[in-house]
Amino acid sequence: MTRIQSRVTALMAVVILLPSLYGFAGKFLEFVHIYRSGGGGEFAVAPILNYLLASAGFFCMLLWAAWNGMFRDMERPKNEFLDNESRLDAGVRAPLFRSHP
Repeated sequence: MTRIQSRVTALMAVVILLPSLYGFAGKFLEFVHIYRSGGGGEFAVAPILNYLLASAGFFCMLLWAAWNGMFRDMERPKNEFLDNESRLDAGVRAPLFRSHP
């Protein structure tokens, strides 16, 4: 990845992630405030738990993917797909999935 591509990717991440984080945190804090204010705010417990559990689940999947090296060779699935497509077009029968070391 070139330096320009890296900068554009980082810029796009900031442009997308910061507003998303702002919206998520604002809504989460709003639910917490409703719950703490009393007066029937118990309904806010379910959305708070949903936010926390969904976020924790996605974070665990991110860690699992990074731990298992899924971000190391991003081009391999594309190349395997194109190779399999070429073999199928040529009429050669080959296994669709291969095990990788």
